[in-house]
Amino acid sequence: MNLRNVAIIAHVDHGKTTLVDQLFRQSGTFRDNQRVEERAMDSNDLEKERGITILAKPTSVDWEGIRINIVDTPGHADFGGEVERILSMVDGVILLVDSSEGAMPQTKFVTGKALKLGLRPIVVVNKIDRPDERIQEVLDEVFDLFVSLDATDEQLDFPVLYASGRNGYANEDPTLREGTLTPLFQKIVDHVPPPALDVDAPFTFLVTLLDRDNFLGRVLTGRVTSGKVKVNQAIHALDMDGNVIETGRASKIMSFRGLDRVPVDEAQAGDIISLAGLTVATVSNTIADTSVSVPIQAQPIDPPTLSMRFAVNDSPMAGREGTKVTSRMIRDRLFREAESNVAIKVTEAADKDSFEVAGRGELQLGVLIETMRREGFELGISRPRVLLREEDGQKMEPYETVIIDVDDEHSGAVVEKMNLRKAEMTDMRPSGGGKTRITFSAPSRGMIGYHGEFLSDTRGTGIMNRLFEKYGPHKGAIEGRKNGVLISNGAGEANAYSLNTLEERGILFVGHGEALYEGMVIGENAKPEDLEVNPMKAKQLSNVRSSGKDDAIRLTPPKKMTLEQAIAYIDDDEMVEVTPKTIRLRKRFLDPHERKRASRAKAA
Repeated sequence: MNLRNVAIIAHVDHGKTTLVDQLFRQSGTFRDNQRVEERAMDSNDLEKERGITILAKPTSVDWEGIRINIVDTPGHADFGGEVERILSMVDGVILLVDSSEGAMPQTKFVTGKALKLGLRPIVVVNKIDRPDERIQEVLDEVFDLFVSLDATDEQLDFPVLYASGRNGYANEDPTLREGTLTPLFQKIVDHVPPPALDVDAPFTFLVTLLDRDNFLGRVLTGRVTSGKVKVNQAIHALDMDGNVIETGRASKIMSFRGLDRVPVDEAQAGDIISLAGLTVATVSNTIADTSVSVPIQAQPIDPPTLSMRFAVNDSPMAGREGTKVTSRMIRDRLFREAESNVAIKVTEAADKDSFEVAGRGELQLGVLIETMRREGFELGISRPRVLLREEDGQKMEPYETVIIDVDDEHSGAVVEKMNLRKAEMTDMRPSGGGKTRITFSAPSRGMIGYHGEFLSDTRGTGIMNRLFEKYGPHKGAIEGRKNGVLISNGAGEANAYSLNTLEERGILFVGHGEALYEGMVIGENAKPEDLEVNPMKAKQLSNVRSSGKDDAIRLTPPKKMTLEQAIAYIDDDEMVEVTPKTIRLRKRFLDPHERKRASRAKAA
């Protein structure tokens, strides 16, 4: 069969999606005059805005009569669940490594999963045109990484190509700076085996991705593991234990051609397809011919390590900006997300008005909140908390490997802050160009809310990468935010006259004319305790003009937080109010008497 299935894996920003763009162009997928956006595989708005891949997406190119199915994967550890699922669809992986940054945490995570499945990697050292490239050292790092991940001798004998995805060339000679991607196409065809699957057996298919279409309903994507499937063929869905969930017909079969899904009449073993016609089947279910009763075993997925409370927005301004505000709508949306995203777990609280959503990290849950916000939802979000375990009577918490690249002069400040957060340094070495690479093993709890502080400490030049490492002994209390907050003591509009006097108290989050309510956080106090203030007070007017009192008020622009910054900033007794237009910080209990009661109960 002239077919190859391959996944492209790499750390975030090492150039996967840009390389796929060039593979499209050089395989003739696009017409010469076709207008194509940059990073064509990053299809949704959030991916385009942030410049990162969030969802794994299959595509295919035809090269010299051979169809190559390519799966573009996210590079951020928080979206690792996407990568774990799709590795069962492919027969080989292209590991992309930056010629300067080398093997990073996410590279290790995904490569480990691929090697365990017995996939043989092709290593592509990308961005070789960088002025700070260190190609040979990076290759040594990759080899050491494979050895530490218990790669077989066959996997260690990996082919290497040197490429620049942006400029569209790949060569076996690291000194060349021109050419095309033909060597990469050739290497995929030679090195990745064609699917060795039985075409004559009954049809079976493992669902790895799920999405919805307004016309077709539920669309299931995966690889045909055996046999053939035709349009309108009778099929049924089996769960992990072999129970039949539903029976139906394959109403539509679609194959990937470039950026499009094209309807086909039949598909056979090895093809990556999307299938419509079932209404209940979901990720990790087996879709098969009605004669099949044994399900395909799905890959186990790593458990979530962090959770947040998603609640109905109960602030005085609820329902003014969003269209979806009821608990039923939030519940349906969250359970729909958990269905298609296996790395997320949703549990309903006893009060039915809030939901515990567990995931891999702040970014993954932040992207979910941002997506819901754009769909018109209003939510109240609590501070993230880590999921603890108990082993042999001992409390265990998740730890992360944290790799920090920082300018030499800032390394002292970073080490000091990480020590306060109970992190242990495991490695520190110069990484060239006046930078130091420091590796820590840190409890995940201590890392919540550190990123903003880290950027301030390193003047915005530091790069931090985190990856789940293990569950280890609980480290005890970790100091949280040092400063208290300024809380509005009433409802109304913020007034420049009173904000001017409040500026010396700390940093303000609101500007003149903004609507406020009692219990809303309007700024950060310069001192450790919380302070209730009146930001609505106007100047008392009299009929006597006094000299020097009518000078124009000049306010410092307020500090506006992004969603991720707000989630990282809040304390345990605070919440983020998220609506389609605004992000506000507030106390969980808006009434000051209730706040006092809650703090007394906590102290007791």
